Amino acid sequence: MAEYRQAAWEEPLILEYRARGPGYVVSGPDEDIARRVGEYRLPRSRAYRESAPRIPALSEPELIRHYTRLSQMSYGVDSGPVPLGSCTMKYNPRIALRYSYDQRVRALHPLQDDETVQGLLEVMHELQEWLKNILGMDACSLHPAAGAHGELAGVLMIRKYHELRGSTGKDEIIVPDSAHGTNPASAAMAGFRVIEVPTGSDGNIDWDSFKAAVGERTAGLMITNPSTLGLFEERILDIAREIHGVDGLLYYDGANLNGILGHARPGDMGFDIAHVNLHKTFSSPHGGGGPGAGPVCVRDRPVSGGARLPDLLPGPVVVREGRRYKLKWPGEKSVGLLRAFQANTLVLVWAYVYMLSLGARGLRLAGEVSVLNTNYFARKLLSLSKGGYSMPYGESRPRKHEVVISCERLREETGITAEDVAKALLDSGLHAPTIYFPLIVREALMFEFTESEPKEVIDAYIERLLEIEETARRDPEKLRKAPTRTSRSRIDTVTANHPRTVTPTWRVERLRKEGVLGPLR
Repeated sequence: MAEYRQAAWEEPLILEYRARGPGYVVSGPDEDIARRVGEYRLPRSRAYRESAPRIPALSEPELIRHYTRLSQMSYGVDSGPVPLGSCTMKYNPRIALRYSYDQRVRALHPLQDDETVQGLLEVMHELQEWLKNILGMDACSLHPAAGAHGELAGVLMIRKYHELRGSTGKDEIIVPDSAHGTNPASAAMAGFRVIEVPTGSDGNIDWDSFKAAVGERTAGLMITNPSTLGLFEERILDIAREIHGVDGLLYYDGANLNGILGHARPGDMGFDIAHVNLHKTFSSPHGGGGPGAGPVCVRDRPVSGGARLPDLLPGPVVVREGRRYKLKWPGEKSVGLLRAFQANTLVLVWAYVYMLSLGARGLRLAGEVSVLNTNYFARKLLSLSKGGYSMPYGESRPRKHEVVISCERLREETGITAEDVAKALLDSGLHAPTIYFPLIVREALMFEFTESEPKEVIDAYIERLLEIEETARRDPEKLRKAPTRTSRSRIDTVTANHPRTVTPTWRVERLRKEGVLGPLR
């Protein structure tokens, strides 16, 4: 096994193990089955191999040890901090895990009669009401399956709003250049033309550019507040006034809600539509631990012909009639179903338990601590840095939930990039932050520690970043080789992402050349 390792701590892929013979032996009654299968011939086709595949043959202990070693290399919020800016990877409480995966929830069927799931419907109804209050909205649908799904629901409602009003020519959505990439993608998927406006040096939307972009063709604006720079948009009320002045709608991307939780509400800022990522602000797992959920909420404002904005919500919503709860399915004015059935129920229960366990005061405190952690990290790092790190856009302004640190000066002075810094963090057992986002910040490192992390963890990151800065000036080549103490040494990311080298399976061409895979006929 060691001959396949590039370093003592590297674990080979399963296909890198040498085939040494059969990993199992067919005997007894199975011999007859094997004989009969061997007599069967598949029709000739392009998928028919010239020879049998050479699959690595491992004994059960070897196979178990391989996957156990891989599991020990796994990293998540249970192992340590995951300060991915914009992703809000906070700790996932075990009490929420216990109830969301309770067999009484998991065993329910989506086609059960409402009368048999009154407890679950009550939970979802309360969650709708809580989200309405937190966001300052009037109606809520738990239907969307993720944040980007909530975005799509929002822009589809904007399109439906203008269609019902007979507003022709409303085909533009304004999006700041600091927005999440899903914002312009969702707008384009809904059939809109995306108008990008730049960010000013103070971190707010450039006002003159924004004013120039607003016109009779403006259907709405999509914005994250706080922004991906971690800054609160200081002219949000003026922005709302301008958009409403041309009969446009304001859409709130709730990905960064954690930074203002309990202190500010999108509805009070003038937003008409908002989605919230339950898998971010309200702790349910996402990424590899998904699925997520992206409920969308709206203000109660008139549309046309007696229709109001809540009538446009997607999917079913839970309504209460007396002491009973039931699903109210979308009407003719709705944008309809965006997925099968109600929603990602387990995620909803997870978020519900999290919110219930903290309560209103606890949720507010969570937001406050996340902001405190971010500003402590940023101020201490910049005060101790020797100029390699900086904080562009409104450097004197306090950040909210996250902060974007630039390594541009470090690269100019030493050649060390944000990617090099991130790889070097891995060698210390520290999860790297988001890198190269937002695109408006050169050599960006985007940190978000959330309220989950204690001061000692943040200090460890600061100490390591300062060590990396010192190493960059003294021995930059060492950082270019990082990581050297992880399960895999540095991968050539340029080659790995080049369209001519990407293949649908692992090293297909190499395996064919080596005879591990036979050529297709």
